[in-house]
Amino acid sequence: MRFFGNGLARAAVRFKPAAFVGTFIALVLAAAIVSACGILLESGLRATVPPGRYAHTPVVVTAHQRVGGREESEPAPDRVRLDASLVATAARTPGAAAAVPDLTFPVRRGAAALTGHGWGSAPFTGAALALGTAPREGEVVLDEAAARAAHARPGGRITLTTADGAHRFRVSGIARTSPRGRTGGDGGPTVWFTDARARALSGHPATVDAVLVRPRPGTTPGALADRLERALKNAPAARVRTGQGRGAAEEPGLEGAREVLEGIGGSFGGVATMVALFTTAGTVALSVGQRGREIALLRAIGATPRQIRRSIATEALLVAPLAGALGTLPGIGLAHWWFGQLRDKGAIPAGVELSVSWIPLVSAVGAGLLTALLAGLAAARRPARIKPGQALGEAAAEPFRPGVVRTLLGTAALAGGCVLTGVAASTSGEDAANAALGVVMLFMLAVGLLGPFVARGCAWLVGLPLRAGRAPAVLAAANARANARRLASAITPLVLAMAFASTLVFLHTSEDHATAGQRREGIVADHVVSAPGGLPADATARAGRVRGVAAAVGVLRTGVLVRKGSGDGAWLETASAQGVSGTGRALAAVQDLDVRTGDLDALGRGTVAMDAGLASSMGVKVGDRLRLRLPDGATAAPEVVATYGRGLGLAQVTLVRAALASHVTSGFDSHVLVRDAKGADPAAVAAALGPLGEVTGPGGYAAARDEEGELNAWANTVMAAVLGGFAAVAAANTLVMTVLDRRRELSTLRLIGSTRRQVLGMVRWEALLVVTAGVALGTAIALATLVPMARGLTGEGPYLPPLTYAGFVGAAVALGLLATGLPARAALRHGR
Repeated sequence: MRFFGNGLARAAVRFKPAAFVGTFIALVLAAAIVSACGILLESGLRATVPPGRYAHTPVVVTAHQRVGGREESEPAPDRVRLDASLVATAARTPGAAAAVPDLTFPVRRGAAALTGHGWGSAPFTGAALALGTAPREGEVVLDEAAARAAHARPGGRITLTTADGAHRFRVSGIARTSPRGRTGGDGGPTVWFTDARARALSGHPATVDAVLVRPRPGTTPGALADRLERALKNAPAARVRTGQGRGAAEEPGLEGAREVLEGIGGSFGGVATMVALFTTAGTVALSVGQRGREIALLRAIGATPRQIRRSIATEALLVAPLAGALGTLPGIGLAHWWFGQLRDKGAIPAGVELSVSWIPLVSAVGAGLLTALLAGLAAARRPARIKPGQALGEAAAEPFRPGVVRTLLGTAALAGGCVLTGVAASTSGEDAANAALGVVMLFMLAVGLLGPFVARGCAWLVGLPLRAGRAPAVLAAANARANARRLASAITPLVLAMAFASTLVFLHTSEDHATAGQRREGIVADHVVSAPGGLPADATARAGRVRGVAAAVGVLRTGVLVRKGSGDGAWLETASAQGVSGTGRALAAVQDLDVRTGDLDALGRGTVAMDAGLASSMGVKVGDRLRLRLPDGATAAPEVVATYGRGLGLAQVTLVRAALASHVTSGFDSHVLVRDAKGADPAAVAAALGPLGEVTGPGGYAAARDEEGELNAWANTVMAAVLGGFAAVAAANTLVMTVLDRRRELSTLRLIGSTRRQVLGMVRWEALLVVTAGVALGTAIALATLVPMARGLTGEGPYLPPLTYAGFVGAAVALGLLATGLPARAALRHGR
């Protein structure tokens, strides 16, 4: 009987495939999710961008786009730049033929967007004159696309707008660029200035985006790169790049793209993988448990426990690899769709490609195989070890005997979830949100491990009103209480679906609701002036000179990095920031920040106002120094002069505009906020502001801010759909398996006189009991997570849109009724 177990497993899969359909489906879905997240993670780790403008430059020196120490490293909100003095250092390096600075900054011609550079970098980036001459002071060179759009020729005049205002230039020439040498590889219109004028117009004359270096004849790019690294050893942020690495130097958004892909594939992928494998393990255990009668019979005819275990292991080896291999196909498709959506939304640069290799695919198949093997062996452990007679008895009537180890682990997870809920509720800010992340996982683990106890309790509680009903309802309540294990297998995936979908979706709705409220109350300006590419700095002064305007404040929106924690445990975190022009009194006229401590009148150079929640989480108060990194990674320590309550809706950090303007790529103001003088005609003021840009009411500012949250909202929705959808399908799969396993029971009920309608009614009541328990537990877990998380992030309780929540409940009810009603009808039809 050496091969008894293997032959039995092959026969079971071959002649009773229906018994393995549920397991097969669960393994396919798990492999799809695991492989998709693995592909995104690998794409983030391998992400590169092919060189575009820098394809013609053998060696490029640029700054590392992550700031902070190794432990607290974070992508900078804007481009990190190099000190301009490094150009001369690179030029003096042995083997260097020439070194020039490269600058890239936005320029506008009317409503059209252009990209500005210094002419010195043109020969290094594949640009050459087609007509005219190189620019001198007061002159520019346009590329062919920009010249066609402006109908310009050498000798003509053109008006261009940069961050500091409008300027009139003479067109000295037209340049032709190679396809690979176009800015960012997108072929956008380009304008070149003299190097000196480009430095002034960029807004950061002391820094450069990159240093472009050409080697002397006989010196290879690799050899020159080695020498440059030694020459620039006193500039730790400098990175010398050759070959494909030049693409990363050209595209600073690559670090952000890596962060997004690694976050989805790693952080979310880890949670999704755990949920997928946890749910799959439950399905495999249910499948093995449903064959308890077969295992008992095998024990009765002399099969040894080792043979039973070998049979279960062989079944896993036969089913799991095929299911995993099939699951990787939709996983690859999901990864391609996910990646494409992120690219369309601007989170990933155009040059980054999706990496699909064997590593995540084999990992997904292996994870499914290991899960199926361990879950099957664990489920078969008791029926394989007990005496044959006892096994037959337990197969006839389901025992309520949760394992001691399982019960202890479940109790520990439940206690841990309760303790962590208390910790999250007692803290504030991001600390509360971070603590709440573990709450949902611990409670979900507790539900899975204590499933029989949870199911029996739910059956008793929810079954109370059923026992007062008609025969189908009474029978459903009795069945649910007697078969707690079967009920637990159906409840657990429903709880998973409800808890994760609610947490992810309602976290966003809570933040969005609080943000919208703070914006609505915080913008007290009468008019909001904006333009597609932003407004030059002089737009604020021009708005202030309009008749009937009492106050005009320009707002430059960006982000900064704040340092949280202390010592080795410190980390950097991005905070929204605004640079405002004018005095604190003028700012108060257009923005009601809800000042809690300090005074905005003290806001000036070297000072900062910040959100009270952020200040609390950092342990900072008025009079302290706030250590932060400006958008380009430069360090600063302004004094805190005020804290306020509407940072979520407006900005978490407020500085004067001059403190930020030289540290951003685009120095254009996002908006100009205008307050009318008392007695002024709003319509007349709006008309007079019209030449500056689009003039709207306060709602125009809110609409523009809402666009920034679209990516986060979309990401949360997709994550909820992936996790919730998988758990919902797993729940339907489990319900179908449990109903089909009860064919004998349903046929017996018909034989003893129950009508078809009564049997179907019992099944419907059982489905509603399962759905009610799953929705209630899932909602409770979601609220335990959302309450501290929402309060930490927004200062308010969670906001659950009634229609959205009703949609979740309705979907769960429909799922339960369909997943039980259809197989029950099929079973009764087959049993006649």
